[in-house]
Amino acid sequence: MMRHSPPKVALLFEPINSYARGLLRGIGEFMLGHERWHVHYVELGTREGLPEWLLSWNGAGVIVRGENPKVARLVEKLRMPVVDLTPSRLLPRAPWVKSDDGAIARLAVTHFIERGFRHFAYCGISGLLWSDRRGDYFRQYLQEAGYDCHLYKKSHASRGDAETDRIGQWLKTLPRPLAVFTCLDTRGRQVVEACLRAGLSVPEEVAVLGVDDDEVVSALSPVPLSSVVLNPHRAGWEAAALLSRMMAGENAPQAELFVPPISVATRQSSDVLAVHDPQIAQALRFIREHGCEGIGVGDVLRHCPMARRVLEQRFQRLLGRTPREEIVRIQIMRARELLIGTDLSMSEIAARVGFETAYFSVIFKRQTGVTPREFRNRER
Repeated sequence: MMRHSPPKVALLFEPINSYARGLLRGIGEFMLGHERWHVHYVELGTREGLPEWLLSWNGAGVIVRGENPKVARLVEKLRMPVVDLTPSRLLPRAPWVKSDDGAIARLAVTHFIERGFRHFAYCGISGLLWSDRRGDYFRQYLQEAGYDCHLYKKSHASRGDAETDRIGQWLKTLPRPLAVFTCLDTRGRQVVEACLRAGLSVPEEVAVLGVDDDEVVSALSPVPLSSVVLNPHRAGWEAAALLSRMMAGENAPQAELFVPPISVATRQSSDVLAVHDPQIAQALRFIREHGCEGIGVGDVLRHCPMARRVLEQRFQRLLGRTPREEIVRIQIMRARELLIGTDLSMSEIAARVGFETAYFSVIFKRQTGVTPREFRNRER
């Protein structure tokens, strides 16, 4: 019996960051579980053109990641299936797999509003489509919730001292306590540095949230950086699956595939409650720290003594939910992280978030619309 040779696939990536490594892991995972490819991996600079061999290459498909317009124009001329992983969609005729900027911004809005913030700002990199989209969604969702959003406008990216000082001066003009969402972690780190130079305390006066959950950037930040956790592994897997079907002769099933983020990794830069009621702030911190230990409202009252009705009224007025709803929210949030990030069984996850196994499934479905197992299968 004759064996078919593995298809030749080119992976064209700009210099690798943590997100790109996740994409490559997802592509590799697809190959391990489905079909082997003969991979030609090319790491290109932002201004480099395609390597000469690719122009006459007899391959079966290409996956492109980066922000190099020159590469994109040349790839469009290749007569083979292509999947676009570029952040700004440089290949409009190819299927596009991208982190969901709307869902990222919604997570950021939820993260800050749940902490009681009323003043918000976005610090992106003007002119980059993905950054502008995140800022537009962030402002839109805040406006829907009844809040304004201040925008930092700069025509190009700069990480020099002068730019950092400009950000700091801008922040000093804004009302505080202030919640700042940044387009990615490196920008978030710059905002933290700008705050410290301007004499603004993080997170008490300015809370900062980035995107990518790059642990190296967080470790190098003057204050450990909170960040929206993306799912590049799934994006890479989906891109590989799309390319596989296209190489087999199928039409691309859809033009755009947006992959939702997983959660927010909360670190010191946003680990604060912008609640002007000290007792409710104390209660919220207690729930956040002990919510997965099977506590009830009675435990909250023992930690923050007051009448139960008073606690519930003040919670409702400040946060729009009851203390019990806040406990469940913390439990479900942690359960989502464990379902996606671990292989723990349902009973183990239920125990870790403070539920009995059967009750866990009921509450999780009531809160999310799917069972824990369905959620895990869908996100993976």
